[in-house]
Amino acid sequence: MADGDPLVSIPMEVRAKLAELELELSEGDITQKGYEKKRFQLIGAFLPPGPAADTSGGQERRPQPTPASRLHRRCLSGSRDERYRSDIHSEAVQAALAKHGERKMAVPMPSKRRSLVVHNSMEAYTPPDTSSGSEGEEKADDYEEGEGAEEENGGGNADVMGTSSSLEGGMTVEHWISRAIHAGSSATNTNSSTASSSSSTSSGAVACGRLAEVLAQHVHISAHQHHLRLHQRNQQHHKTEIHSAPPDVTSYINNAPTADRIQAEKTAGSGGHRQTPKYGNAELMETGDGVPVSSRVSAKIQQLVNTLKRPKRPPLREFFVDDFEELLEVQQPDPNLPKAEGAQMVPAHGEDLGAVTSWPPCLEAALQRWGTISPKAPCLTTVDTNGKSLCQLTYGKLWSRSVKVAYNLSHKLGTKQEPLIRPGDRVALVFPNNDPGSFMTAFYGCLLADVVPVPIEVPLTRKDAGSQQIGFLLGSCGITVALTSDLCHKGLPKSPTGDILHFKGWPKLLWIVTESKHLSKPPRDWFPHIRDAGHDTAYIEYKTCKDGGVLGVTVTRAAMLTHCQALTQACSYTEAETMVNVLDFKKDVGLWHAVLTSVMNMMHVVSIPYALMKVNPLSWIQKVCQFKAKVACVKSRDMHWALVAHRDQRDVNLTSLRMLLVADGANPWSISSCDAFLNVFHTKGLKSDVICPCASSPEALTVAIRRPTEDPSRTPPRGILSMHSLSHGVIRLDSDDKLAVLAVQDVGCVMPGAVMCAVKLDGVPQLCKTDEVGELCVCTVATGTSYYGLSGMTKNTFEVVPVTSAGAAISDFPFTRTGLLGFVGASGLVYVAGKTDGLMVVGGRHHNADDIVATALAVEPMKFVYRGRIAVFSIEVLHDERIVVVAEQRPDSTEEDSFQWMSRVLQAIDGIHQVGVYCLVLVAPNTLPKTPLGGIHLCETKQLFLEGALHPTNVLMCPHTCVTNLPKPRQKQPEIGPASVMVGNLVSGKRIAQASGRDITQVEDNHQFLFLSEVLQWRAQSTPEHVLYTLLNARGTTASSVTCSQLHKKAEKVAAMLAERSHLQDGDHVALLYPPGMELIVSFYGCLYAGCVPVTVRPPHPHNIATTLPTVKMIVEVSRSVCVLTTQVISKLLKSKEASAAVDMRTWPPVLDTDDLPKKKAPLLYKPSNPDTLAYLDFSVSTTGMLAGVKMSHAATSALCRSIKLQCELYPSREVAICLDPYCGLGFVLWCLCSVYSGHQSILIPPCELESNASLWLWAVSHHKVRDTFCSYSVMDVSTRGLAMQTDALKSRGVDLSRVRTCVVVAEERPRTSLTQSFSKLFKDLGLHSRAVSTAFGCRVNMAVCLQGTSSPDPTTVFVDMRALRHDRVRLVERGSPHSLPLMESGKILPGVRIIIANPETKGPMGESHLGEIWVQSGHNSSGYVSVYGDEALRSDHFASRLSFGDTHTEWSRTGYLGFLRRTRLTDANGERHDALYVVGALEEAMELRGMRYHPVDIETSVVRTHKSITQCAVFTWSNLLVAVVELAASEQEALDLVPLVTNAVLEEHYLIVGVVVVADVGVVPINSRGEKQRMHLRDGFLADQLDPVYVAYNM
Repeated sequence: MADGDPLVSIPMEVRAKLAELELELSEGDITQKGYEKKRFQLIGAFLPPGPAADTSGGQERRPQPTPASRLHRRCLSGSRDERYRSDIHSEAVQAALAKHGERKMAVPMPSKRRSLVVHNSMEAYTPPDTSSGSEGEEKADDYEEGEGAEEENGGGNADVMGTSSSLEGGMTVEHWISRAIHAGSSATNTNSSTASSSSSTSSGAVACGRLAEVLAQHVHISAHQHHLRLHQRNQQHHKTEIHSAPPDVTSYINNAPTADRIQAEKTAGSGGHRQTPKYGNAELMETGDGVPVSSRVSAKIQQLVNTLKRPKRPPLREFFVDDFEELLEVQQPDPNLPKAEGAQMVPAHGEDLGAVTSWPPCLEAALQRWGTISPKAPCLTTVDTNGKSLCQLTYGKLWSRSVKVAYNLSHKLGTKQEPLIRPGDRVALVFPNNDPGSFMTAFYGCLLADVVPVPIEVPLTRKDAGSQQIGFLLGSCGITVALTSDLCHKGLPKSPTGDILHFKGWPKLLWIVTESKHLSKPPRDWFPHIRDAGHDTAYIEYKTCKDGGVLGVTVTRAAMLTHCQALTQACSYTEAETMVNVLDFKKDVGLWHAVLTSVMNMMHVVSIPYALMKVNPLSWIQKVCQFKAKVACVKSRDMHWALVAHRDQRDVNLTSLRMLLVADGANPWSISSCDAFLNVFHTKGLKSDVICPCASSPEALTVAIRRPTEDPSRTPPRGILSMHSLSHGVIRLDSDDKLAVLAVQDVGCVMPGAVMCAVKLDGVPQLCKTDEVGELCVCTVATGTSYYGLSGMTKNTFEVVPVTSAGAAISDFPFTRTGLLGFVGASGLVYVAGKTDGLMVVGGRHHNADDIVATALAVEPMKFVYRGRIAVFSIEVLHDERIVVVAEQRPDSTEEDSFQWMSRVLQAIDGIHQVGVYCLVLVAPNTLPKTPLGGIHLCETKQLFLEGALHPTNVLMCPHTCVTNLPKPRQKQPEIGPASVMVGNLVSGKRIAQASGRDITQVEDNHQFLFLSEVLQWRAQSTPEHVLYTLLNARGTTASSVTCSQLHKKAEKVAAMLAERSHLQDGDHVALLYPPGMELIVSFYGCLYAGCVPVTVRPPHPHNIATTLPTVKMIVEVSRSVCVLTTQVISKLLKSKEASAAVDMRTWPPVLDTDDLPKKKAPLLYKPSNPDTLAYLDFSVSTTGMLAGVKMSHAATSALCRSIKLQCELYPSREVAICLDPYCGLGFVLWCLCSVYSGHQSILIPPCELESNASLWLWAVSHHKVRDTFCSYSVMDVSTRGLAMQTDALKSRGVDLSRVRTCVVVAEERPRTSLTQSFSKLFKDLGLHSRAVSTAFGCRVNMAVCLQGTSSPDPTTVFVDMRALRHDRVRLVERGSPHSLPLMESGKILPGVRIIIANPETKGPMGESHLGEIWVQSGHNSSGYVSVYGDEALRSDHFASRLSFGDTHTEWSRTGYLGFLRRTRLTDANGERHDALYVVGALEEAMELRGMRYHPVDIETSVVRTHKSITQCAVFTWSNLLVAVVELAASEQEALDLVPLVTNAVLEEHYLIVGVVVVADVGVVPINSRGEKQRMHLRDGFLADQLDPVYVAYNM
């Protein structure tokens, strides 16, 4: 290897500089071009002379020609150079794809439900199979590279690489990764059900399981080691291919390249046979928690992670501040980028406009002349949809009919005193595309009547694409009259009464039919007044803008006449010539040539309707042959269609054609149509000089047109422009890189009598340089004069004064902007490179939509998508434009075809334009909104995409490669540290964030009873008949109630049964398995009487035993329960076959049903000896899927009840309504304990009853005149959703909520502000006060930290900056501010509770209004976790934590929730300032992404807002990818609409890229009884492929 390497002789110091240079390149500190330049400067002296000295990637270095020489080398000779073939673009695309190795994309194909797939599709897109034919060659290559690496490195990197086992796993995975990225086209797709070969499973499982570890090792290679290895690697050949490891795509930090790592791994594995792992259903993978998962989904995600190469990031130079100092990356201008170097251009002048004596003074005079001199001369022949020539309109008929229309417009509308139309008024012309005769009659009738025609399209439905904008134009023009044909009038949509429907946004119109039989005949002595062409408006042509708005371009009579004269001179029109027109005759080129100029020259026009072209694409060629037409006006689309259908036609003769006018000749794809058409039809008599492309715009009319040449052998010149230079606005010709070039044809010379120049796009209209692309501007009479009614826009477009670089105006006359981007060549020929409307500025570079379309079409022309059915536009996402490609796929396309085509389009656009496509969308055929002539209505398509109403069949999003300006994570601000000076409660100038509830040591209360069992016995003796509990059923009637005495006696019987049947000892644990009701309460106190420790467990759901019963069994086992108390129904359920299939019945402890209690009571009630002994166990499954049980002592239980009693002022005379699940947390305390302690009556409403009667809870609150009620978020949600339309009915039933003083939502999460506000607003009419609705906060370590009491201040709401929260900071903002997040106070701190905010990492106290973990200290804290293994370290960390400085003696319990304290201006009952606690979210739920902390609920809120069909959303992370699961409440056809919307919303609002979007059915997101989402259960279900999603999109 070293023998042929010229770099061997380079000194060591130069090699060290080369290593530093390579490090800079790898870390993005230098561009590729700058790197090559500096590298050449370093090693140029050591390279041998000659062609071998190639240092810049294989391209020959040569002196750069000057701009002038470039422009003069434009190949203006007649010889046809091979480089200028029209199929150069197709070749370039194929070469670009070949450069990618002709590989299939290794990105997982989206998963789609079978009901969405019409044709056979792959179920899963899997990595290359190991049996591919190219594997042996690849392995041989890998082996050689490995040996080379071993020789160079000498095995010296072993200490960096870690253990040999991780090396093996990493080697196998890296081998697959490199194949995924660089494999050949032999990669095959294996079905997910294919069994993995036994030879690959051994290493495959190891590799899969250790992938995350290997990736992590790759990322954390230190820069120093990397530098050393770079130094060593420079001894190898500099062309060695370098692969980089897959990065953490959610992390901003640039990963150091890991080529050496991979090489060393190859070395380690080069000696033996290696297998490539397969990912499929049969393979095991490990989740982040080490849980093995067998899943196709996880394999796809892993495949996605592996395939995501390092995002293309521009060099990080500077940032700009976006409001709250959000640092969005901005690309620094590269000094090596192409810049314009030529001299300032000289405006190009067209030939003089000749004054021909026979030219008429105006068009009406021309019509009068031909109508009287040659009345029989044919003017227009229309063709029907069968291709037959219909009525022929002669000049005599056109004249007489136009006069009739003019007379009726002038004299028959309105009265003589109040005519409906006055001279100069505007009139709408509404004619279909198959009736040019009626249109011409009406148009010239308007000109003769001195009114201004405004031609528009026929509105077929009330929801036509762009119809509303047309209506706005009509309204702004003051139009009240519309002219139409009889047939069109009958076809307009009508109401049942027969009146024409009023179209949305349209003014009220009087419809007039222009057929002669409907019009009055003018008197013999009446003649229209024909004036010379002046500067009053002749007609208004509508133009659709980029944003969908419609403008009216006014054209004066002088401009119209001058334009016709210029076209006559340029095209050499003569009298009686025949012209075939396929274009729209109502606007643009079709109007100018086939309606205006044709009449001026007495030409015969044959009009081909669009409907006939769809049926017979060759119809226009047949008419050219039939009429021996001299001129044809077509678009490149029509030429393309003719090519497709020409095989069926034999007798074609085009020798009569002297001019084939291509109306869209300025488009980049027209060149291929022109050349292909010439190649096919030159044998049919078509001469090469006949094809004449032209450039035009609504504002400037015809800008340039190529004249038919005298010399048929002369080939029109072509320009081959570098696409890269073009994106920077610079012209670079004859690029050697054929991949990224744009072939443009000239559109002829400047029009006669016109002056043309190109001005810079931005800022002052300064003249461009000769090698610079700008907007073409023309100065001539023959242009539009204004946008009707828009003086400001008119000045910017029609009154432009170009200036030189010195600032001097180049002309005394104003120029008009054409909206075309291009330049004028040295020979005066005009070249158009794009349109301003199609311009997309992505990352500071200009790309034209037409160029992107041309590239997409060249991927597989005519094979997958229809040529005219592709749209490219840009949308703004995260402060930059992003490219979206939408195409209609052919109906016979398979899923795999679609995906492969999309993948290849992405590669081609990336390879040729060096820009990433943000979103590629495929839709079903004929579903995109159309323009009247069948093209795609771009603005409407974009609008449908943004609204989520496009209904795609396939979507592929690539945000990782496109979005390169994500903000850089900032350093967390320094918190209060031990070195700070503490003075009282002030630290670093800020008050320490601590607060406490009322002091309960002074309060007189019945705290002489330390045990609830004693309280119950005391109440049974003192108030035996007092009702403690009332249970309601679904109908709202009392199902059962219990008094103090009854509860005491029943509890005694339970205790007796436990003593008799189970022979339990003191302190044994007993599981209580009951539905919400009295039995649960009775059994709980029975256990206390028997000296047992009760454990409340939610019973299994009878319809879902398989998933709910294992959780029940787990709680019974973890709690070490020796016995289960339950009802007879549940006992039978546990013994059923379905239950036995889930859990073996023999593994249960003894199950006792309490339906038949013994008659006798317990001999002696148990009295605990120590208040610190265990009272009960509380088990709960957190939202992260963790089962956590805590111990509650008798002292803590009594203290908790006492705090709640004091806070809520609960006394025996009070009634409280409770609609909560009674199994854990504060819900259990309120349901079972508080009534016994405080003596108030609890009205119990099981939440499950609301499923059949949504109004039960509110009706009970009203009926029982309850002042205090407690509920969960799920109950509030059911009430809000279920009763939204029933408030009037509830009011009529007498529901009155005005007595409610406190309605407290019990939760262990951040308050759901939007839900509580919706609830308050909805039931405001029923008397509910908004201040009554509040929230409580509790957690595992303390069941009730905060609870809104009766005398507490009103709960406050603050607005914080969501972006600051990501950095663990609190920044208060005003309501309605951008990125503001409302946070509601979590209730008043309970008596006896102390709170402090601490840093979760350093455990130091935080300042006020600083975000930190909430620590709590109180008498009712839990004692600790129920631990299976006796892990005391966890207990001491959570239940006995101490601050690292300050008050280091107090023991605190850590809640695991982030929040902050803020002292408000309100005062509490004692007159002290009120400290409000705001809970932000759980630490274990928070996601660390890109160095910032995100709370799932914030992202989910953004997602739910994006589309009305999204009912629910849940997000979680997997392999550093953000996964969003959305529930779709609409047809499955709308599923794919959600993917771009979800991705956009999360990017815009949270600066995160969603890796996987899962669209699922309603009800897929699991929600527990408290209304909390079980995100980890969802994650496990997703990875195990159990969700049955409608669609899964893997964003690349």
